[in-house]
Amino acid sequence: MNKLIYLWLAVKTVFCTCQPDHRTNDFKKVKAHYKNSKIGKLPAVASESSGLAPGKQPGTFWTHNDSGGKPELYLFDLKGKLLDTKAVPDAKNIDWEDLTHDNKGNLYIGDFGNNASQRDVFDIYRFNPESNGSERITFRYQSAAPDCESFFYHQGSLYLFSKNWGKDKWVKMYRLPAKAGEHSIAPGDSIRIGAQVTSAAISPDGKTFALLTYGKILLFETAGDNIDFSKPKGCFRFSRKQTEAIEFLNNTDMLITNEQGGVYRTTFR
Repeated sequence: MNKLIYLWLAVKTVFCTCQPDHRTNDFKKVKAHYKNSKIGKLPAVASESSGLAPGKQPGTFWTHNDSGGKPELYLFDLKGKLLDTKAVPDAKNIDWEDLTHDNKGNLYIGDFGNNASQRDVFDIYRFNPESNGSERITFRYQSAAPDCESFFYHQGSLYLFSKNWGKDKWVKMYRLPAKAGEHSIAPGDSIRIGAQVTSAAISPDGKTFALLTYGKILLFETAGDNIDFSKPKGCFRFSRKQTEAIEFLNNTDMLITNEQGGVYRTTFR
């Protein structure tokens, strides 16, 4: 089954281009301005990296495994060396799909994967690796629950993006308060993208956010303090097998990992 999945992904990434986005959403062509380099390999314990967030020390990052993995986070350096392992208290990895962080040292783990469309209640764990404290943010969708693999934190809110399995190609964005408790959410914006969104991240200055897909990266400018799809900034190809996690290294460069253990840096030139 894994071989069939990898073959399907290979075909998807080979034929994934930004041309439809240039035409439909007025994305700018930025491919020539980015250099993609493999810089490391993840430790074997993080064999299905599906999220990224910065560690306390510069050049370190947290990651976790996909569905069915242990409820643990793994700290590694840019070469992929394992530095630490943290178990998340009172957590279960049903389908952990992405990781983000706030400016207070908290990490947010998105247990919201829904490949089989069988879930209707989802959790996000807020975890502080210094104090080892954790809280649970629980939510439901007000309409049919989509599959979701991506989110980021911005100014007290979590922004989630549907994966876009459907034939209509629409990606929906949801806003969720980053507070423990139970919540109900509805889409706040949407955009038509011909690729599955697998991770999201926002730049340190809060002016740019990125959506990672199988085969390309889409960049948007933020509209002041608002997060929406109104200002497409750029699109460029990134074909590196099953890419599932992205994080900004600074306001332009990005770190990306795939589920085959590769660590990549995308540098703006």
